[in-house]
Amino acid sequence: MLCELHALSHSFIATWILVALLALVMVFALSTPIFYFYYWPSNVTYENWRYKSNPKFPSAEKVRDEIITMCKGVVAAALCPVTSIYLTQKGYGYGYCGWNGYSFIYHVGVFMFTLVVSDFFEFSYHRLGHTDFRFWRHHKHHHEFFNPSPFSVIADEWIDQLIRSSPLLIFPLLLPVNLDVLFFQFAFFFYVYGVYLHCGYELKWISPHNKYINTSFQHYVHHAKSLMNKPYHCGFFVKVWDRMFDCCYPDDKCICAECERSKGKRTQEAYKEIKIPDYSKLFTPTLWLQYFNPVKTT
Repeated sequence: MLCELHALSHSFIATWILVALLALVMVFALSTPIFYFYYWPSNVTYENWRYKSNPKFPSAEKVRDEIITMCKGVVAAALCPVTSIYLTQKGYGYGYCGWNGYSFIYHVGVFMFTLVVSDFFEFSYHRLGHTDFRFWRHHKHHHEFFNPSPFSVIADEWIDQLIRSSPLLIFPLLLPVNLDVLFFQFAFFFYVYGVYLHCGYELKWISPHNKYINTSFQHYVHHAKSLMNKPYHCGFFVKVWDRMFDCCYPDDKCICAECERSKGKRTQEAYKEIKIPDYSKLFTPTLWLQYFNPVKTT
């Protein structure tokens, strides 16, 4: 596991590169199939489209920008777990590999504790990005993706992603925690659920109006409507933090697919008017080169 990576290389930089590469493989492996299933023109159907939060689709250029920003975010996010591994190898903090003599109950308890604290930390920092301009000037770049795709989960500026991944460094400095379990927790629970939150589609079996769990609609409306001093739905897993700090989008302004269907707006006729971009352009070098040499308009 990741604990053994540093022992193999004994180099902070080499471990950082290796963890970043493994993380890139993971994020592409998780985000790409969901994008293909829900966004690729040949797979988009009227039945699926009826559950899309934003009836329109992001351009190929926007998806390209998400992917590039995501890659930068991965490199930044890898720094904290690698630092934890390095400090553990040097005997600092309380991080460890293996069971280390602790019971199964202890591991479960630490898992639940770090999950709840991390969820509140994510909400608090996310909200700060909309209430304090010093943080908003970094976080606003994530909101360039106002109609997000599964590639936008960690499409943040490096400082944003570094702070968001900081629990991977802080927890092992404060309490005995298995590093592999902690890293798996963030990689699987936060990224996998993040793919769902950014997928742009609502699930049939859970209403966005449920009282407890944040669905993809809450995160879509966060991307689309949250601005400076408008911190709508900054929570990740549960709605309790948004409800406590009055960060919920007004129900009387709801634009979720469930409400749109009830208003008769998701019709076959409306679907036929939707233009799905040619995402095969993502496989052409020209599209990627345009990112670094944008065409100037007069």
